[in-house]
Amino acid sequence: MSHLVRRLALAWLAGAALLLAGCAQPVRAPQQDGTSAGVWRGRLALQVEDNPSQSFSAGFELRGRADAGELMLYNPLGGTLAALTWGVGSASLRSGNEVRQFESIDALLAGATGTAIPVASLFDWLSGTNTAVSGWEADLSQLAQGRLRARRTAPPPLADLRVALEQ
Repeated sequence: MSHLVRRLALAWLAGAALLLAGCAQPVRAPQQDGTSAGVWRGRLALQVEDNPSQSFSAGFELRGRADAGELMLYNPLGGTLAALTWGVGSASLRSGNEVRQFESIDALLAGATGTAIPVASLFDWLSGTNTAVSGWEADLSQLAQGRLRARRTAPPPLADLRVALEQ
């Protein structure tokens, strides 16, 4: 796979992961440290308005919090497309036989997408808090029905994410 194709694939997967994080209703599960972490499942579709425009769709399962978690992306047949895992001081992206290591989820996402992603704010969105983030618009009005739309308006390219959650 060429470097450009691999970078685009990783960018789509990471971008989808980040955008999807702002789009789900959690099922709360207690953690050993006494805090709670969410579990979100469903389908997502991402369109990036670049030259040329690109689109991506996948099933997903997201577990955790902004400081520690795991995001799995699945193809329509249930096969794993990518796995992102992160904790304090480390993050990894596994796609096929390739594993890439980073010092944080922020670094993983910036490296894969070429832009910073507001991970902590995405988890606020998951809990229904519409935290304002420069360059992002999250529409939580349909969250109770399992639907969310998030748009990245800056920096370019523009991105539109739609998520349908399992109810």
